[in-house]
Amino acid sequence: MKILLVIDDYILKSTKIGAKMMHELGVEFKSRGHDITVVTPDPDISKTHEITELGGVKIWRFRSGRIKNVSKIKRAINELMLSHYAWKYLKHLFKQEQHDLIVYYLPTIFWGTLVRRLKRLWKTSSYLILRDIFPQWVVDSGLISKYSPVYLYFKYFEKICYETADTIALQSPQNLKWFSEHIRIKKPADLLYNWAADKPESGVDKRYRKELGLEEKIVYFYGGNIGHAQDIMNIVRLAKNMASEDNAHFLLVGQGDEVPIVKRAIKEENLTNLTYLPPVSQDEFKKMLAECDIGLFTLHHDHKTHNFPGKLLGYMVQGIPILGSINPENDVKGVVEEAQAGLVSINGDDEGFLDNALKLLHDEELRKTMGRNAKKLLKENFSVQSAADKILEFYNNKTNN
Repeated sequence: MKILLVIDDYILKSTKIGAKMMHELGVEFKSRGHDITVVTPDPDISKTHEITELGGVKIWRFRSGRIKNVSKIKRAINELMLSHYAWKYLKHLFKQEQHDLIVYYLPTIFWGTLVRRLKRLWKTSSYLILRDIFPQWVVDSGLISKYSPVYLYFKYFEKICYETADTIALQSPQNLKWFSEHIRIKKPADLLYNWAADKPESGVDKRYRKELGLEEKIVYFYGGNIGHAQDIMNIVRLAKNMASEDNAHFLLVGQGDEVPIVKRAIKEENLTNLTYLPPVSQDEFKKMLAECDIGLFTLHHDHKTHNFPGKLLGYMVQGIPILGSINPENDVKGVVEEAQAGLVSINGDDEGFLDNALKLLHDEELRKTMGRNAKKLLKENFSVQSAADKILEFYNNKTNN
């Protein structure tokens, strides 16, 4: 079977968890004998398109405007053009190579028109992996009003994206429930947890610890997007509250529109226990994570939807305990704590966040136990094999009915 994966960001040129997940999914499909092609934008290529291969997966990159680390307006315009440019520059390839299944990943909401064209061309099925309910979260965060023209503009393309899917896969039970109650669209919805291949790094050389002077520290690691949706200042406050703990250090690695705010806070508050580093390659990211002790994540308090942050997968792969702060009623708290894989508090409860951080700091045995449980949780619920099984089951059911 020929499967097309569509995503707005892909390795090796991306450090985003979605890029890593989709590559691991493609490799898993390939290992089962399927022919896999990835379609993804690339603002850095000079040609209209570029064809490469990685791990047996074919990659069709098409030239696009930049959608990362630019202003919100420029990003919205460039994302709007993604489907147009993909069709314009890859149309000859689409017509030459028919695929049996389209799997597309959201964000972004602007893939709907491309997938609709391809479904008409190939008479095939499509499976939407929905990881970010946009524009709902920007309304929840107070960035735009649900009565604004901008919101209605985004909702129009969101509707196309959903209507083009034969099945929409949500990442948690609560998200699935919320989606069914609030999004009025007659499409089957399914539960598909995030996934990862269980391939940890050894971290034996301790290169990053030596370079950063962290040999004797307990390192709290946050890797990924540093933006409004995460409320990254939540971690900055935690670092400030732990300034007196000499053996604790916080390491933030990634990119996003709140990086300047973080860097300014580090300087103004003289936070010597907090280090920010720009994004690195996926390989370097994994090596860096392997040297850390505790995996951090944070979600904005005002979110109404309930996503399961992809960065937790890396923490599980490495077998380190998870420390989180989330929006109320998010079921990630139950998943992590029932597995005894970490400690999770509600965003806004700075005292609870601090108390959990101190428990992990001062109890080495607790860190080890929760790390082992995190690894167990990965194998039981978040493996790439189970994700591939779920998607192929959808295709087989769709084909046989």
